[in-house]
Amino acid sequence: MHSLIRKHHHPPPPPKQGDSNLTAAELAATQVVVTTPEKWDIVTRKAGDARSLTKQVKLVIIDEIHLLHDSRGPVLESIVARTLRTVEATQESVRLVGLSATLPNYEDVASFLRVDAKEGLFHFGGEFRPCPLAQQYIGVTVRKPLQRFQLMNDICYDKVS
Repeated sequence: MHSLIRKHHHPPPPPKQGDSNLTAAELAATQVVVTTPEKWDIVTRKAGDARSLTKQVKLVIIDEIHLLHDSRGPVLESIVARTLRTVEATQESVRLVGLSATLPNYEDVASFLRVDAKEGLFHFGGEFRPCPLAQQYIGVTVRKPLQRFQLMNDICYDKVS
């Protein structure tokens, strides 16, 4: 079996780290690309060789999808919109997967990703956590920032100790 695998599979190119660009030959031999949203945004905006790479992609996994509401939000939105536009233009499917451990509005994000909520949406509740998570809301009415910060620290310390 090992000889069969060796005969028909070429060794993968060496991994790249940091801000590096792959050659066309390295791209052709690559099966998995792990990148930041910002780098993927740049790659998918380019024409030429980058377009051939984006046409090969069949799965896009966005970790920390809850950052849609953060400074990275516009970049993530751009990546999703560009991917969906490519799917519509080429009629070739690309699976979009959003991951988050802290996403209360997962239905809204699934709708944004155009996920069929009945068949393609998977939500894993607290019962799947390796350790239980408890939430408690405590009102803090102190208005002065430093005093409010100190009070919140004291409350947290009392709760976890």
